Amino acid sequence: MIDLLLILTFALSAILIVYHHVGYPVILSWYSKSHPLKAMRHKLRGFRTDLSDQSCASVTILVPAYNEEQWIADKIRNLASLDYPRKKLKVIIACDGCTDNTVLIAEQTIQEAFCCDVHFEIRALTPNRGKVAVVNEQMKTIDSDITALSDVSAIISLDALWLANKHFKNPDVGVVNGRYTLFDTRNTGESNYWLYQSNVKMHEATLGSTLGAHGAFYLFRTELFEPLASNTINDDFIIPMRIVRKGYLSEYDKEMTALELEPSSTNADFKRRLRISAGNMQQAIRLSDMFLPRYRGVAFAFLSGKGLRLLTPYLMIACLITSICLSQYPVFMAALVAQLILYCIAYLAYLFPYMFSHKICKLLLYVVAGHIANFIGGLRYLLGLETGRWSRVNH
Repeated sequence: MIDLLLILTFALSAILIVYHHVGYPVILSWYSKSHPLKAMRHKLRGFRTDLSDQSCASVTILVPAYNEEQWIADKIRNLASLDYPRKKLKVIIACDGCTDNTVLIAEQTIQEAFCCDVHFEIRALTPNRGKVAVVNEQMKTIDSDITALSDVSAIISLDALWLANKHFKNPDVGVVNGRYTLFDTRNTGESNYWLYQSNVKMHEATLGSTLGAHGAFYLFRTELFEPLASNTINDDFIIPMRIVRKGYLSEYDKEMTALELEPSSTNADFKRRLRISAGNMQQAIRLSDMFLPRYRGVAFAFLSGKGLRLLTPYLMIACLITSICLSQYPVFMAALVAQLILYCIAYLAYLFPYMFSHKICKLLLYVVAGHIANFIGGLRYLLGLETGRWSRVNH
């Protein structure tokens, strides 16, 4: 009887692990082929005015910043080059108690001739209170139709606002987000992971709405924003999903691109993933009602994606333990050996990255490290060890 329970536990855990990593993406890919996303086309106008300028939505781009002196000038110049009517665009750079030269560089950059025709506001806030507090405070001052949130180190494609404006012509659309790409990475596994995530998000949109957004760049209807709890971790997931919970759509446009300039090392990426994993646990608890069937495609994606991602480390542990307990059976001995080999390869790829440099080794390391971060991050949140404060991990 005990052996039967162990066999069932192993089988269920293994099936769910395979489904999350392989089955779910395959189902999304299959479904998206018969339900393709409508492509939004836009031709860059440069600085030419057009009759459509009068009817487009007003947009405020909010850029929270903390010690970003390396990237702030490039960010401002990028925002100044966006193709959108100047009378409809405002940019707020909210500097949260910066201790470097972020504010000074920002104030100097907006004086450049290239930036002078855009409405920039550099707001030097003190003391440092964290991104969530900054977003809550600044949203009270925004009265435009649309708000865009963007990271300092992300460069936005020039036609992104016009593409988003076309999506928002549909009154049922509450959130629009685009594709996140890496300009330079020291971690091949990270690059492959974000390519995989971009494809998943694009396919999830065919089910009704994408799940969350990426903080590099996304937009939402200003009136739909709800103040965040002070200890919110993944604000770029909570904000969009609250809007989806109200019955609005969250759309994905692969032509809207946010290019991440800041490279991430393996150690820095692991710290970032710890924090994201803690946020995943938080959002699963706070948005638990969205697992219910009434949310249909969104619930299916939320359960298959985020829900199973949280469970996967525990399922992996269950597979390992049951394999050990059932090792007297040849098939489970083989399963145990296979698991140990995979984990050993991942560990050796971490210890000796130049010797184990094959892309499969790097990808395996990234996946295993991600689930370790998922396990630790989730526990950190449950134990109250994760906060909503700024945490720079690339230094």
